[in-house]
Amino acid sequence: MTHPTRRAVLRTASLLAAARLALPHGARAATGPETSKATLGYIALTDSAPLIIAKERGLFAKYGMADVEVTKQASWGGTRDNLVLGGGAGGIDGAHILTPMPYLLQTGKVVQNGQSVPMSILARLNTNGQAISVSKALMSAGAKLDSAPLRPVFAGKTDNKVAMTFRGGTHDLWIRYWLAAGGIDPDRDVQTIVVPPPQMVANMKVGTMDAFCVGEPWNDQLVHQSLGYTACVTGEIWKDHPEKSLAMRSDFVAANPKSAEAITAAVIEAQIWADKLENKEELAAMLGKRAWFNVPPADILPRSKGDIDYGDGRKVTASPLRMKFWADHASYPFQSHELWFLTEDIRWGVLGTETDTKALIAAVNRQDIWRSAASLAGVAAADVPSGPSRGVETFFDGKSFDPANPAAYLAAQSIKKLQA
Repeated sequence: MTHPTRRAVLRTASLLAAARLALPHGARAATGPETSKATLGYIALTDSAPLIIAKERGLFAKYGMADVEVTKQASWGGTRDNLVLGGGAGGIDGAHILTPMPYLLQTGKVVQNGQSVPMSILARLNTNGQAISVSKALMSAGAKLDSAPLRPVFAGKTDNKVAMTFRGGTHDLWIRYWLAAGGIDPDRDVQTIVVPPPQMVANMKVGTMDAFCVGEPWNDQLVHQSLGYTACVTGEIWKDHPEKSLAMRSDFVAANPKSAEAITAAVIEAQIWADKLENKEELAAMLGKRAWFNVPPADILPRSKGDIDYGDGRKVTASPLRMKFWADHASYPFQSHELWFLTEDIRWGVLGTETDTKALIAAVNRQDIWRSAASLAGVAAADVPSGPSRGVETFFDGKSFDPANPAAYLAAQSIKKLQA
């Protein structure tokens, strides 16, 4: 067998390099990611798992993104601020994020001086998996999916506080929907305050608030510490509701479309892995590490499997309302779902009634990247939705949202706070 000489190897490498340089402009980028670097933020919530899994299991590297960093953010406000900065200025390029937040950044509603930060939603990270928790002191009132038992508790008082994680975000909208459905006005009958997810349990312990809405593992941790109970999981409010998203700054996506596609493909593969029940123990152990959440895996594992101890005597095993990462098209960024979030933010005055929701969604939602990334990840055609809408959605109180007529949905809400 004849082995090539070192000189021959070097000459071949030189010729290959010259050939690459001779390619037409843009052809090199077509062969793979334009850059292997990106910085993605996450909050210590179970639904950030796809980003952490993609990093831990080497999936970013598998798709040519070996230098992706996944960095913990202290709060959603911190995520916002670091997205405004951008990865090139010491911030982040993208994030595990509350689905409405990219739209609020795009419009400048949550940025100092109203600065617009164009954003792109590349994938949904999960459905379900959040909960509304109530303090132990109010357990005797008996509020569960129906919040109405708390009406006489809150009546005539000004110091009752309910916490969420970001104004106009998913947790804000879930707790507002829950309160309003029971006849409690979230802007008049209670004070709605912002508390970062990892600080929810500590704040309940010292009596800062009466109820909160957040993702796991913090609701389960509250129960484990006997500080309160879960009134309802958000899947009871809206079965298989959309929750977090993978979003990136649009300037990163425009400059590095193949890199954005590769990141999305890695996340999709991570979602498929995370949804398998046989992987839940490894998932809980991974997330619980000091480097990620720094919490006992026992606070993560039960509800990730659908085993819910509500803390008031109710217990459910293998609930179909468990957090889903992939099943039932959980990963696909349906435009109809983003329209619901925008409509709710209009309902509560975060966005004005004049908001052009169609144009906003066209600018932010990048279902095209999801589809190309799914192909790259080997997703079967049968697992790719046929269109941008999941159709009419129905809520626990009997109200429905038709994406073709959001105005009718708004008109049906007796408690709202519209702003022109």
